[in-house]
Amino acid sequence: MSSVAERPASAEEPAFPHLVGEAAESPAGPVDEAEAAELAKPPIVPLPRAAQMLRFSRRQIQYVFGARRRLGETFRMQTAMPGGPVVTSHPDHVRSLFTAKPELAPSLTGESPLRPILGTGSVLTSLGERHMRQRKLLLPPFHGEAIERYTEMITAATERELDRWPLNKPFAIAPRMQAITLDVIMAGIFGIGGRAERGTSEDRMRTTVKRLVNASTSPIGQAGELLSIGREDASGVIKLGVALLDRPTYAVIRARRADERLAERRDILSLLLQARTEDGEAMDDKEVRDELLTLVLAGHETTANSLAWTWERLVRNPEAHDALREATRNGGNAEEQIEATIVESMRSRPVVPFIGRRVTVPWRLGPYGVSADTPIGMSILLVHHREDLYPEPFEFRPERWLGRKPGTYEWIPFGGGIRRCLGAALAMAEMRVVLEATARRLDLEAAEPEPERALHRNVTMIPARGGRVVLRSRRT
Repeated sequence: MSSVAERPASAEEPAFPHLVGEAAESPAGPVDEAEAAELAKPPIVPLPRAAQMLRFSRRQIQYVFGARRRLGETFRMQTAMPGGPVVTSHPDHVRSLFTAKPELAPSLTGESPLRPILGTGSVLTSLGERHMRQRKLLLPPFHGEAIERYTEMITAATERELDRWPLNKPFAIAPRMQAITLDVIMAGIFGIGGRAERGTSEDRMRTTVKRLVNASTSPIGQAGELLSIGREDASGVIKLGVALLDRPTYAVIRARRADERLAERRDILSLLLQARTEDGEAMDDKEVRDELLTLVLAGHETTANSLAWTWERLVRNPEAHDALREATRNGGNAEEQIEATIVESMRSRPVVPFIGRRVTVPWRLGPYGVSADTPIGMSILLVHHREDLYPEPFEFRPERWLGRKPGTYEWIPFGGGIRRCLGAALAMAEMRVVLEATARRLDLEAAEPEPERALHRNVTMIPARGGRVVLRSRRT
């Protein structure tokens, strides 16, 4: 399976007949039943249900690009999910779903394979009032001042890790980035400077997280995730991994609740234990557990793989790589170049390539209408590779972002609306620090000339070989 390759758009997609940088308007949003009935139904992908499920889970890139090429920007899949999902890639359709009232278009994360792992109390998998409650309780550790405090942790973790990388020997960069981001999130959550002491609950939790993440790439682990869709409890090897992870997690929570200095601590765990709703209600141990696992699992791996994809792209695009090294080593527009590189990487290789809502009323998607209770998926991959928005969309061109900010409904790697990733600011801060230090200090090359294909794991899209590179020289 190939990845989203650097080829002319015409090889995958027809040219859109609209203005460059602007998509033609496509009305979207809730409608009454009569209007929905008058609209056409989205075309259906003509493949057996089982084949579609397999292709989407293992070869999502080929599946969605092929479907859009043949059927247009809105089409209906046939899967185990009743009614679809219907898939769209138009910014106006994205806007209608992101700005809708929560009760009209609730998130599909409550039905995702993450739910049995993260729990029903997680801000990621909860819906409605519960989601808003959890979101408000989690906001303090992720505001601007808190992010500034984390910067020192990020810098220290990055410098420690970069010093360990071997010279002239191919290695996968994704696990190295995961070491950095896991150190950062663990330090931020538990208030630990550097890595936890060996044998502590925090150390056991860190080790188990790494094992659980690695297990999820195996065929057995992926089968366990598929079997867990729609369930509250995990199954198979995932169930075992969650059970192993719960032991040190609950031990850490109990120990911190008993800490006499709890009120003085500013780490995320302590803030969660002290947080209260407007009615004075605190989170119980299960709720705290669900949020900790969400932050640890979702908060470190997605950022690490975004960095891995960034380097997978840079070492195969010399002009972009040289521009970044020049900016970080010789001054000038370093901040702008770093930001542009990150934004382009997340456009080109979104780690979470697909998000969705389940509309509770009839909905219009351009010329099509769908009934109430229809799941609607937004393909981030397809939105990010629209030629009318991004000229030469299959090219890696950070310069397209110099002097330009991403559009709210056109660049959506963090989702949007009230479901936008709570840790987006921390993730961006991490990527800025790590990318700057790596580009300034190290000269990296691709271990192999061919672009890495995408491997789909749970809801993420990661480099199949982990972003293999070779370090040729190191600067102090």
